[in-house]
Parts: sequence; C-alpha cells; structure tokens
Amino acid sequence: MDTKLKADIAESAVTTELLKRSFRVLQPIGDRLAYDLGVDLQGRLLRIQVKSAWFNAKDNCYVVDGRRTKTNRRRMLRKHYSAEDFDFAIIYLADLQVFYVMPVAVFSSYGSTVTLIEKIKRQRKPKSAEYRERWDLLSDGLFSR
Repeated sequence: MDTKLKADIAESAVTTELLKRSFRVLQPIGDRLAYDLGVDLQGRLLRIQVKSAWFNAKDNCYVVDGRRTKTNRRRMLRKHYSAEDFDFAIIYLADLQVFYVMPVAVFSSYGSTVTLIEKIKRQRKPKSAEYRERWDLLSDGLFSR
C-alpha cells in the first residue's frame, strides 16, 4: 500500500469518526492546504491535519512524520508545520483503529517525528497518552481560540 492510499484511508476513518460523534465535517478540494479537513463548530472553522501512523517493529511503537511533505518531479521537500497551518492533528493507527487528537502546539513540539507507544513499557505514561481518543479537545478548541 503506498503512502497516498494510507493517507486516504486515514482521512476516511477520521471523517467517519467525526461524523459518528456528530461533528459537521468539511472536505477541501485538492491537497494545496496545510490541513485535510474542516470542522464547523458553531460557525467557526476548526482545521484538522490527518496523519497515518506506521508501526516501527524495531522500537515497538507507532511513528508519524511531523512535517509537511511536498514533492515535484525532481525532489521531495519537507517543512515543519507552524501554529498557523492547522488547529489539531488527528493521528490514526489503522491496525488498532485508534485515534490521537493533538492540538497543533503539542504536535509541533515533537519536531520531525511523533512517537506513540501503545504498550506499557515503563512506569510513567508517555506524553502522547493524554491525547489518545481525546475527541473532547475539538469542542474545547472552539473556546480556546
């Protein structure tokens, strides 16, 4: 499965989950924007960036590239996201059907790679654990802007 297909599956899964939770979802045409979906919260647009995580067997964790990738015929350009690009990142772990909902500031703080640990490997929970299935943050996002 290529990267573009994985992204399409993740966007579809996130859209379905948002609709199940009674959010009003908007889908931009094309992929020129820094976000993949919009959510209409009482007339205000909440911009959502969707990411599909892959399993890193060596480290026993899930990983997402935290950068924006643009390609042309000659090269691939990667650029870090900024707070102006989107409001929330929703990371989809397809094989577990699990979602992480992160504000842009949290997502961007990871730098190039976001690591998600699903198995308890240590006494202290990882920072990402507090964003697992945190759909409530989207509604709260209306009031924090």
